[in-house]
Amino acid sequence: MNQTHSKKQKLRQLINILIPILITQIGLFSMNFFDVTMSGHYSPSDLAGVAIGSSLWVPVFTGLSGILLAVTPIVAQLIGAKQQERVAFSVIQGLYLSIIMAILVIAISSLILDPLLNGMNLEAHVRLVAHNYLIALSFGMIPLFAYNVLRSFIDALGKTRVTMIITLTSLPINIIFNYFLIFGKFGFPELGGVGSGFATAITYWIITIITIFIICTNRPFINFAIFNTFYRVSFSKWKEILKIGVPIGFSIFFETSIFAAVTLLMSTFDTNTIASHQAALNFASFLYMLPLSISMALTIMVGFEVGAKRHHDAKEYSWIGLCIAILLAGFCGLILLLFRSKIAGIYTTDPAVLKLTGQFLLYALFFQLSDAIQAPVQGALRGYKDVNITFLASLISYWIIGLPLGYLMASYTSLGAFGYWIGLIAGLAVGAICLLSRLIWIQKTKYQPMEQKKA
Repeated sequence: MNQTHSKKQKLRQLINILIPILITQIGLFSMNFFDVTMSGHYSPSDLAGVAIGSSLWVPVFTGLSGILLAVTPIVAQLIGAKQQERVAFSVIQGLYLSIIMAILVIAISSLILDPLLNGMNLEAHVRLVAHNYLIALSFGMIPLFAYNVLRSFIDALGKTRVTMIITLTSLPINIIFNYFLIFGKFGFPELGGVGSGFATAITYWIITIITIFIICTNRPFINFAIFNTFYRVSFSKWKEILKIGVPIGFSIFFETSIFAAVTLLMSTFDTNTIASHQAALNFASFLYMLPLSISMALTIMVGFEVGAKRHHDAKEYSWIGLCIAILLAGFCGLILLLFRSKIAGIYTTDPAVLKLTGQFLLYALFFQLSDAIQAPVQGALRGYKDVNITFLASLISYWIIGLPLGYLMASYTSLGAFGYWIGLIAGLAVGAICLLSRLIWIQKTKYQPMEQKKA
């Protein structure tokens, strides 16, 4: 990353960092997609088992990996402040913490997995596949969490193209091992949906090893000598990571788990409604990769400029990113409005489900605008290391406003299942307004006076 002196330079640098992040996020999204769809080609019950296991795992993983995202603003600010000698220590402490977290997840899961699945109304084979899929996935948890720390380090240097290449490499690896282990090809055991869990775990090990190799052999990463020195555990550094990371993790968890909760509550509706909701939600989640990627890019750029004490530049990056997100949301909204029937046709050919999915996609229009504000603003606030408000905003907007309002509208009005979407849209809008107000306040009260004093 370089210091920029004009909005045009900032826009160019932000896009150069953003595009690889976007491709990376789509790649990670696709890995889960291939697990589910390839299992579906084996048998419907394997599809159901993997889908259930995945729906339980994704909120947990995204929430916990969010804690490790704290490494990004920490390293970005150190780079901006030209304190490169402190980077290796921060990364290694993040790795120690990631390993402990992975071990705790495995231990806790071994205690609660069976009671959780037994409490669900599942067929015996579906429950078995979900259980064994999650067990298989657990063999890759340690490298997965470690990879998230190493990815945060690489991204914080602005080398997002490297993580993009690693992710794109992981996709064919994952698909090949899925094929071998789900269907029992080339002498591999035929494991059905459970095989996709082992395939994903193997993929996590491979991409982590590739990442370590790149960090140890390529510039600029070798300049930081990440693995050259043995560092003792530093609880003070863990405290710093957790202080920033825990609110990030909880805010991500609240965001991802709310949709799982809505899906559960919608089980009272007919199959066509549930299928339509899931299809529309899947496409809305795909579109969310755009503001999410902008959010991650802003964390890097804002953190870099704040570390260098160029607060005016950090502010400009925030607003450039927000404008890009809003423009893209408008474009995506237009696509949804004009082509919602064709988009619905990607998921189904059933006329009733097609019609309902198209109606749900109309509500997804309003998701776009709120996401275009709240996600980039969250990223900018993380760059400032201001994370507690984002945690509270996620809690309030999703769980205190969105879900209760959605339940009331779905249960006590003629809106039915659409009521849940209206509730979530209202919650998202409140969260977006709160976060935007916080960003403006931070820039005016905490950082603008510093800039004026410096001038």
